[in-house]
Amino acid sequence: MTDRYAVVGNPIAHSKSPQIHRLFAEQLNDDISYDKELIELGNFDAWVDKFFQAGGKGLNVTLPFKADAYSYAHKNTERAERAGAVNTLGIENGSVIGDNTDGFGLLEDLTQRLGWQVAGSEVLLLGAGGAVRGVLGPLLDAMPQSITLANRTYSKAEQLAQTFASVGNIEAAELSALGGRKFDLIINGTSAGVSGEAPDLPATLFKSNACSYDMFYSAEPTPFLKWSAPLAAEISDGLGMLVAQAAESFRIWRGKRPDFTPVVELIRSTI
Repeated sequence: MTDRYAVVGNPIAHSKSPQIHRLFAEQLNDDISYDKELIELGNFDAWVDKFFQAGGKGLNVTLPFKADAYSYAHKNTERAERAGAVNTLGIENGSVIGDNTDGFGLLEDLTQRLGWQVAGSEVLLLGAGGAVRGVLGPLLDAMPQSITLANRTYSKAEQLAQTFASVGNIEAAELSALGGRKFDLIINGTSAGVSGEAPDLPATLFKSNACSYDMFYSAEPTPFLKWSAPLAAEISDGLGMLVAQAAESFRIWRGKRPDFTPVVELIRSTI
């Protein structure tokens, strides 16, 4: 029998997850089906109940249901607990297990596909929302020299830095206080680029060999990457992160992780 998986969200039409997982299944010669499902707001638990009762094997969860998935799971992994959100639900010994693969996906893309250095680097991470919280634990585990969180609302960055202070060297900073500082790696975790906004940041933030990464992706370079291009040694959007976190979900469900690197370019050609 074909094992059934899906990605759920609202909206969901834009999702590339079915294409990604079909390519993974082809790569590993696995027999799966993978769909995208629109769930009405307020109906998450009931829909997921039916999915698993009907024999579904696993779900990817996107906005706005990651907090719902966190609450729904019978047990959450350590990385899901640290993220405070779940993007992957699976079955283990009859229990629903919640996990978060976003941070893993970011690190895999940065270090394995792009070959960038995180360990020992001074990192500037822009934003303090759910996307940033989801990657902070794995980023700190990679042992950068420091992570500076900067956000339009300083209090949110400060609170998040305090939450992760026991994990590694992390501090919050006002955006207006970044002048004169330089970083090895700058990561945009804000959604400002979705509305076409370019960052209001000093052009002096980059060290000579610094890299710039946007956790979001689009067919054209994001406003953040357009701004970064003449300033950074290398730039990348977050498509590789999306594919790498999906590969980790596949491993959780199937016990084997696909090679995500060739899938990134195949998906790139479809956006």
